[in-house]
Amino acid sequence: MAKPRVFVSSTYYDLKHVRTDIERFIYEQGYEPVLNERGHIAYGSREKLEEYCYKEINQCDILVSIIGGRYGSESNEDHSISNRELLEAARLGKQVYIFIESAVATEFRTYQANKSIDGIVYQAVDNPKVYRFIEEVYNMPKNNTLHTFSGAADITRYLKEQWAGLFQRLLNDESKKKEINLIHQLTETSETLNQLVTFLVEEKTDHQTAINHILTINHPIFREIERKASVPFRVFFETLGELVSLFESLGFKNIPKGDFEAKDGYASWVLKDGETIIRIAKEAFDLKHENGDGSSVSFESRLKILTESQWSSELVQNDIKIPF
Repeated sequence: MAKPRVFVSSTYYDLKHVRTDIERFIYEQGYEPVLNERGHIAYGSREKLEEYCYKEINQCDILVSIIGGRYGSESNEDHSISNRELLEAARLGKQVYIFIESAVATEFRTYQANKSIDGIVYQAVDNPKVYRFIEEVYNMPKNNTLHTFSGAADITRYLKEQWAGLFQRLLNDESKKKEINLIHQLTETSETLNQLVTFLVEEKTDHQTAINHILTINHPIFREIERKASVPFRVFFETLGELVSLFESLGFKNIPKGDFEAKDGYASWVLKDGETIIRIAKEAFDLKHENGDGSSVSFESRLKILTESQWSSELVQNDIKIPF
């Protein structure tokens, strides 16, 4: 089973104990931690080592960025490697959690008040570029909130709450799918009723003919075929012959009566993948026969008028071809 991959980004020597605790926490959640010092990043020979870190972020789902007092190894004149890891995750749209060591966060306010003054020596960081980067992070376009920490427990506590919230949101979204489907069905019903009212008002002719025409256009069988046969456009037919022609034009192969894959009471076709079978119940049509003994069904047999309440999904089935 696939697991969320969590990239832990920070300088190493000053935060190695925090990184170890975060790694253990990620394992306990059943997720997969990605830490450079554990050999989790595959390196090649064609690019700088740091470039493979940035590429690995693309294969991860979450990045935990921990900002301490060390600037770390230079990547370019503006950012360290850990700085660029965070920026790359944000560029890729990954879920990012950012934590700043408490002493650094406190002194950051002093930096903001005095950054225009040269020669100030800061106690919490080894390079003022740390504060310049924090300022850059605060100005990132997305809402990447920053949180302070004194130890690994502060980080794991926050992550546990956040990940529990994400899981709850996922469950809530799943439960809403039923509501969305219901709304979709109500919308379709409303559209049908609107058409019916318009038709009856404008035509003022044979009301039953108008009603049958609208019910045919909005027949549930069309939606069911589109879904179960994976047809990417609107399906419409009125007779058995038109249905056969439709399936032939789509490249579906008819299964003859008496074939092992045939099913009593249904007309069956094999879809283009050669594996999936779509079956249409004969009961969905007002069957007419071309001869007196009833052995041959006429292609002129018309689709029955069925409302949503009369419709059964069993009238359209999909099946898997049995391999030999």
